[in-house]
Amino acid sequence: MNVPLVTEQGVDLSPMSLFDKYTLDGFYDEMFEQPNVPRSCYKSLHATLAALGPDDFEQRAQMAENYMVNQGITFTVYGAEEGLEKTMPVDLVPRIITYDEWEGIEKGLIQRIRALNLFLEDIYHDQNILKDGIVPRDLVVNGKHFRREFLGAKVPKDLYVHICGTDLVRDDKGDYYILEDNLRSPSGVSYVLQNRLLMTRIFPQLFRENRVLAVDHYCSQLLSNLRYLSPRQIDDPVVVLLTPGEFNSAYFEHAFIAQQMGIDLVQGSDLYTENNIVWMKTTRGPQRVDVIYRRIDDDFLDPLTFRPDSSLGVPGLLNVYRSGNVALANAVGTGIADDKVIYAYVPAIIKYYLDEDALLPNVPTFLSAEPAQRDHILKNLDKLVVKSANEAGGYGMLMGPQSTKAQQDEFAEKIKADPRNFIAQPLVQISRAPAFVPSARGFEGRHIDLRPYILVGEEISIIPGGLTRVALQKGSYVVNSSQGGGSKDTWVLARNSNTNGQTNGSIDVEDLRMQSNKQVKQRPIEGDKSQQE
Repeated sequence: MNVPLVTEQGVDLSPMSLFDKYTLDGFYDEMFEQPNVPRSCYKSLHATLAALGPDDFEQRAQMAENYMVNQGITFTVYGAEEGLEKTMPVDLVPRIITYDEWEGIEKGLIQRIRALNLFLEDIYHDQNILKDGIVPRDLVVNGKHFRREFLGAKVPKDLYVHICGTDLVRDDKGDYYILEDNLRSPSGVSYVLQNRLLMTRIFPQLFRENRVLAVDHYCSQLLSNLRYLSPRQIDDPVVVLLTPGEFNSAYFEHAFIAQQMGIDLVQGSDLYTENNIVWMKTTRGPQRVDVIYRRIDDDFLDPLTFRPDSSLGVPGLLNVYRSGNVALANAVGTGIADDKVIYAYVPAIIKYYLDEDALLPNVPTFLSAEPAQRDHILKNLDKLVVKSANEAGGYGMLMGPQSTKAQQDEFAEKIKADPRNFIAQPLVQISRAPAFVPSARGFEGRHIDLRPYILVGEEISIIPGGLTRVALQKGSYVVNSSQGGGSKDTWVLARNSNTNGQTNGSIDVEDLRMQSNKQVKQRPIEGDKSQQE
């Protein structure tokens, strides 16, 4: 704490604290229980930050910015007037989650991904959940990402989703809610890994004072899971990452993840099919490909099956896939399960397949496809958040309480014209956390969400924490980078600063219909090499 220095004239000359102007404003605050009283898990961090002045923190923030630029850590904003490439803003105040809190999140996410995999297996085969009326058939078969071409097709290990990013928020009471699932090609995990590396360089002492669970095993776990999918039972199956190319918004991530896994980064032109096999062109001649981690949407994968004008995919790829001679992660057709309309039915899906109540609740959701609910939406556009069923990145959305009458009228017409394509939710007063605001030379509260990354292979595993996204614009609830959002490092603290006897939250999913209580390895601690795998 700074000791006040006051002149005889009453002028306060004490150093300015970064928290001097920080207010809670009635929101659930991640760092503070009440004004100037940090939560116990934040005390070490708060003490470190409170001892810094604005100049010192700004210097560290500039170091972070230089690091991001030098490492080429960028994303693309389509249509941006100032240019395509932007660095991902990183706020240097980490978000902290206690071990017990994380255990509850893990259990809920594992339950959810188990049910969604079973749902996808069912709707592309027996369709029992549709026959039993749990999910309306027309909402599924008329969904934008339902792939009729793959009805009855078998996928490797009966797993559809291998990589999932699920977005969570906390309300004003501190309770977690699932906001949406990302089951096609979830992005952002490269920022999780880079943010951690950056923080260990900018604030190394904090990792000596706090036992933070490590995240750097993500890529090795992902590679192990991808190899598990190989149709050939060989020691070293060939895995590649298929990217649309350098103009894609997430190209940095594609290149980074491929490099970290030690696999080839390829474009569609690098692959071809022959004799119902996928081959990769190399300087040593053709090489058979066993597994493709694809970061290309279904529509562009194969011009012979989907969009004939696509130059991003591989002609004939889907025939090879259907024949079982190559694995795709994620599987074709997973997008129907992250349709925001189907999202509303996930608690019922969990109950149907697992006979369990959802451990992590959904945000209450109104479906404009239902006449009574549509009327409610249209009468309350100024109070609700309206979302298009299949848009991402903060696009196709109306923030009712912050919208104009003209914007509301525009969305009303869209809803009436295509009711299947819209949902609405009450505006959740999502939690805030301190973020550095250069113009204020201190911290202010900014809204955040959380995207953990779930990997499914022989086991389900979740990287501790995930990506915390922050709405850097004052008053904004939109955290997407394409809409001016940034990110934070996310710390999950070891229980009682001791990982002995802990498990990593993984469960056996060789048969997703059976749970396992198997013992698994203890979690690695950041910076503690004796605990690393």
